[in-house]
Amino acid sequence: MTSSKDFDVESVLSQLTLDEKISLIAGIDFWHTAAVPRLDIPSLRFSDGPNGLRGTRFFNSVPAACLPCGTGLAATWDKDILYQAGELMATEAYSKGVHVILGPTMNIQRGPLGGRGFESFSEDSYLAGKAAASIIKGIESKGIASTPKHFVCNDLEHERESSNTVVTPRALNEIYLEPFRIAMEEGKPTCLMTAYNKVNGVHVSQDGTLLNDKVRDEWGWNGCIMSDWYGTYTSKEAIEGGLDIEMPGPTAFRNYREIGHMIRTRELHINDLNDRVRNVLNLVKHAKKTGIPENGEESTKNNTKETSEFLRKLASDTVVLLKNKNELLPLKKSEKIAVIGPNAKVASYCGGGSAALNAYYTTTPFDSISKKLDYRPDYSVGCYSHKYLPGAGEQVKNGDSTGFDMKFYLEPPTESKRTLIDQYSISLSSHHLVDYYNDKLPKDRLFYIDFEAYFTPEESGEYEFGLAVVGTAQLFVNDKLVVDNKSKQTKGTSFFNCGTIEERGTIDLKQGKKYKVRVEFGSAPTYTLYEKGGEYFGGGIRIGLAKVINEEEEIKKSVELAKSNDKVILCIGLNGDFESESFDRSHMKLEGLQDKLVEEVLKANPNTIIVNQSGTPVEFPWLNEANGLIHAWYGGNEGGNAIADVIFGDANPNGKLSLTFPKKLQDTPTYLNFRTEKGRVLYGEDIFVGYKYYEKMERDVAFPFGFGLSYTKFEIKNLKVTSSESELSVSVNVENVGKVDGAEVVQVYISNDNGDENVIRPIKELKGFEKVYLKSGEKKTIDLKLRVKDSVAFFDEYENKWSVEAGEYHVLVGDSSDNITLKESFNVEKSYLW
Repeated sequence: MTSSKDFDVESVLSQLTLDEKISLIAGIDFWHTAAVPRLDIPSLRFSDGPNGLRGTRFFNSVPAACLPCGTGLAATWDKDILYQAGELMATEAYSKGVHVILGPTMNIQRGPLGGRGFESFSEDSYLAGKAAASIIKGIESKGIASTPKHFVCNDLEHERESSNTVVTPRALNEIYLEPFRIAMEEGKPTCLMTAYNKVNGVHVSQDGTLLNDKVRDEWGWNGCIMSDWYGTYTSKEAIEGGLDIEMPGPTAFRNYREIGHMIRTRELHINDLNDRVRNVLNLVKHAKKTGIPENGEESTKNNTKETSEFLRKLASDTVVLLKNKNELLPLKKSEKIAVIGPNAKVASYCGGGSAALNAYYTTTPFDSISKKLDYRPDYSVGCYSHKYLPGAGEQVKNGDSTGFDMKFYLEPPTESKRTLIDQYSISLSSHHLVDYYNDKLPKDRLFYIDFEAYFTPEESGEYEFGLAVVGTAQLFVNDKLVVDNKSKQTKGTSFFNCGTIEERGTIDLKQGKKYKVRVEFGSAPTYTLYEKGGEYFGGGIRIGLAKVINEEEEIKKSVELAKSNDKVILCIGLNGDFESESFDRSHMKLEGLQDKLVEEVLKANPNTIIVNQSGTPVEFPWLNEANGLIHAWYGGNEGGNAIADVIFGDANPNGKLSLTFPKKLQDTPTYLNFRTEKGRVLYGEDIFVGYKYYEKMERDVAFPFGFGLSYTKFEIKNLKVTSSESELSVSVNVENVGKVDGAEVVQVYISNDNGDENVIRPIKELKGFEKVYLKSGEKKTIDLKLRVKDSVAFFDEYENKWSVEAGEYHVLVGDSSDNITLKESFNVEKSYLW
């Protein structure tokens, strides 16, 4: 393969045949682009994504480093550590043979219900843009191409491919385009991914006003634009509109017969095609610099001690301490502690969908807390909080190995002679077979899998098994049919909204007895809910298993444990079953009986530390009674260890909320207009997203944007502001006046004295921040340089330009949006447009 120095894009472009040009502007499979060997154009590999590198497979994927979810990463408010996170993702890309990372995700959380809200960074455009830029710079520093997504207004999952976002030009520019503008200008990503949705009537993937006029001409960015997977909707319009690559392959819209005919008949101009190809060739040239070979091997060589140490530091820096009344935290390891809750022994390490990863390893709060103690703490699950039953694969045995023996056949179990084509031993319980390939498969991809393993219960009682599928499946225990997801199937949200609900069945089992568990699965063509035009490929299956509990009795047990221990750590929250791509949350409450569990345990022992894990806000109806509350997001591989480190003071919490936590769903700006209705979603809150809405409406919240406590105390003093026509200089002193080392985030907001006379404006807007680490007693000066026009402008719809109005403005400095302690003024002498 020639080096990038020898790869002359214009020369190569001139040598390509029309057929070759067309082949380059679409993928050839789920993860790869086309190669042209005669011109030394390699096939490039793309891979998810936003919080780690899956590699090329959903099914039986090579394990990976899993970073905290996007909202957690933004909660660090730390540009340096996010840069390092980007570097880690790039290192992972090398080990997976990946040239292009599909991330970061940087959409805006209009409200708390978005299925992929956890994937993105923030409700605030500035924080989202800065977080994305830092990660992008880290990725690109090692030569790997980054792909910020999903451009633009892809802020819900409901009917996402057809949903028309109706948004004012002002909100579009100030709220939704702004983070991408910041990321493009500062991060300089190599690629950009378009969204599924329409914006004001036009699918983004073919909207030349956004892709060509805005991104390329106005912003001056010249990278490669790809569609989201199956997010291309036309041939000619998408090429003319600026979409360089249709993904995935094989192509639906960019074949030689159609595009070639358009070129020959001059229905499509050759220059438009050449523009698309030129951008792909520039991406190829960029990828060549890495030296990563095409179709390279995937490995786990980055699963090192150094990787784990960084992930642990990163995860602990995401943790936000929300309440610590009477200095309940940190706990002493000498105290008698009980651990309770549905998230205690579960690794809620990532959300669902494209962000889900097969992690190198995971850590649970219970195990991590136990390692800190000289004894094994008392435990009760309290109640269940799962949508799908916990994975069976981790609970069963296949010989000496954990998991199922999987055998792939061409014929169903009813046939006496069957052709075995594959065999695996896998502990994973969910198998998305979208990319399962075998040379022996027929064209319709009809095949069958027999799963076999043995389950030995630790307790006698009733056990529940579950199956969710794209295809058909039945589960047998000692040859007795327990779950039937074949004879009658019901549509659900599993497998990117294509699969069934989880069908369940129960059976009484005896402690210590060995039971044979067998599942017979038929691939997607057997699916009775098969919809014409659906992308099912090999289908999917999820196998679940849990002991049936009496939740009321389990809560009583938890109460007794709470009474008999000095302190309680109560682990609650959501998981990837509830926060996932392809569907949105239906409410903001904790699932199941978690609220009741919390209320009863708090009554029994006020010295309870509640640890909530979710990627987006949940309601806390018991908040006034809680003395200790930690929000821990989805922390990746090291999430459990990070929680334990903060609880016992081995790490001083320094995360700040990247989202406002409202008291209830009805308080939120999108309560009346979040879903798609009759094909469109109205962004009726306009520019008043997140804290900008709550402040304008004077609405109380549970916890404000930017909020987070520490085990030490800080003082921010001596604000100095100087301004020129173009630049704003902000200087403050920060001192750690507490007894332990820690970190503080200085947050700079801008407000104006012009009021709402000309246009309605937020009370204040975040326009700068800096995180500073200080030893006990240490003091530092923070200096920030801000561009005046970026800090004070609004988008003038009448002029179709950004507008800076003359007048007095205020620099507001504090440690959250709701705790401003310093204020200084500056003046803009003249109004102007830009």
